[in-house]
Amino acid sequence: MPRPLVVKVTCGAEDPERANQAFTVAAAAVASGAEVSLWLTGEAAWFGVPGRAEAFDLPLATPLAGLRDAVLAGGRLTVCSQCAARRDLAETDLVEGATIAGAAVFTEEILGDGVQALVY
Repeated sequence: MPRPLVVKVTCGAEDPERANQAFTVAAAAVASGAEVSLWLTGEAAWFGVPGRAEAFDLPLATPLAGLRDAVLAGGRLTVCSQCAARRDLAETDLVEGATIAGAAVFTEEILGDGVQALVY
């Protein structure tokens, strides 16, 4: 069994390749059977809102909405609480299955036994 993976993406559509890479790695880890938690921070918080990932386009990349849905199907998707508040987002504004949590939860996740954390 692969070790747990926590991926934090800190950018949005303004840095499309980095944002897409974070989602790609998280979805690939889910497909490999890893326990995956994907955190959306900064401008990436918008990808937790319905329609935003669907509108994202990066040539030759797997559609972001499909990657997001793969993570939701087999892992966790969390939007940073401060990032959500700065964008006036509540959990009711997010795609089904996404949650909002803060630094304490993120810290608890990354300090777990055997966890690998990546930041994009």
